[in-house]
Amino acid sequence: MAPKKQFSPVKSLYHRGIDETGDVYDLRIINAEKSEFNEDQAACGKLCIQRCEFGIEEEWLTVCPEEFLTGHYWALFDGHGGPAAAILAANTLHSCLRRQLEAVVDGLLATQPPMHLSGRCVCSSDPQFVKEKGIRAEDLVIGALENAFQECDDVIGRELEASGQVGGCTALVAVSLQGKLYVANAGDSRAILVRRDEIRVLSSEFTPETERQRIQQLAFIYPELLAGEFTRLEFPRRLKGDDLGQKVLFRDHHMNGWSYKQVEKSDLKYPLIHGQGRQARLLGTLAVSRGLGDHQLRVLDTNIQLKPFLLSIPQVTVLDMDQLALQEEDVVVMATDGLWDVLSNEQVARLVRSFLTGNREDPHRFSELAKVLIHNTQGKDDGANGEGQVSYDDVSVFVIPLHSPGQGSGGH
Repeated sequence: MAPKKQFSPVKSLYHRGIDETGDVYDLRIINAEKSEFNEDQAACGKLCIQRCEFGIEEEWLTVCPEEFLTGHYWALFDGHGGPAAAILAANTLHSCLRRQLEAVVDGLLATQPPMHLSGRCVCSSDPQFVKEKGIRAEDLVIGALENAFQECDDVIGRELEASGQVGGCTALVAVSLQGKLYVANAGDSRAILVRRDEIRVLSSEFTPETERQRIQQLAFIYPELLAGEFTRLEFPRRLKGDDLGQKVLFRDHHMNGWSYKQVEKSDLKYPLIHGQGRQARLLGTLAVSRGLGDHQLRVLDTNIQLKPFLLSIPQVTVLDMDQLALQEEDVVVMATDGLWDVLSNEQVARLVRSFLTGNREDPHRFSELAKVLIHNTQGKDDGANGEGQVSYDDVSVFVIPLHSPGQGSGGH
């Protein structure tokens, strides 16, 4: 639904979610009004994994027979170039993931994933080969997440082309399954684990700077992607005519360090990656190097596509919850970059610990904590954001408790 226009500088808009019964519900998030429609989207729910039957299409959220796997799913999508890609991702990725997990469910349920999913043993040493490769059930979940992101990206590309729309989005997903939490990230959103005496980062941000070598190497292998308009080399700043003939600092795709080269005319072209920190841009256009969508995105006034440089494949981190002595106040905080632009991991952790300690009896304390975190991005000095910084981006936050009441110190 389209939100009503309001005149406050920051407004609360509807965020789509799905509960474990399959009913749609609304979460409250913040839209900084950089666009009329909210570009942050979310989805969450109970994930049911069933054995596939050829020709039968099951709903992804359903009452699950005990013999099949159940898990939980949370996802945040930060759109750019409009909300279309983020909306499609929120409505599609969970279905892609369910299908990918159902395709390997027999391997997940096995003590060790078999060489042949049917259980057939063509070679007597097949189990040994699998063991030597170190292939575990969690590797099948990681593969399912990677394939689901790719499948969802293909769907978004087809749907946006068919509807004449454009745009892309980052994607941050958490899946709880078989005692483990899988965090898959493609973009610059972030997830962290906050415990009483520990902060653990569960995702890496993917920006043109953090993936400089991968992007430069692609331009080295396929120089035609730059259409003669860009230089793949990195310099401390964009070179000028006066730099011609001088020896200046540079680095290429194979270099972590720096060296000097004599400036040629081709080095004066616009750099493949330009700017520093949050201002770094890929081909002068995008601030992220992984995500979904952007199939039609081109550099301004050119026919140069950005998609070849963008990866839809996430990095997946696995948190083994069975190995943690989980406490009631252990949580995972997932948020789009609007939160992390203003608050550090340490500031978020202080807010989490302070709020949960003081609100142990509140049954809604985790959702209230999410509101507190958003509140602290709006320049209100509550002790965590002492500089009173303001996020001018959309902000979305999930606070996920890992401990389940009645299951002891190790329950989740």
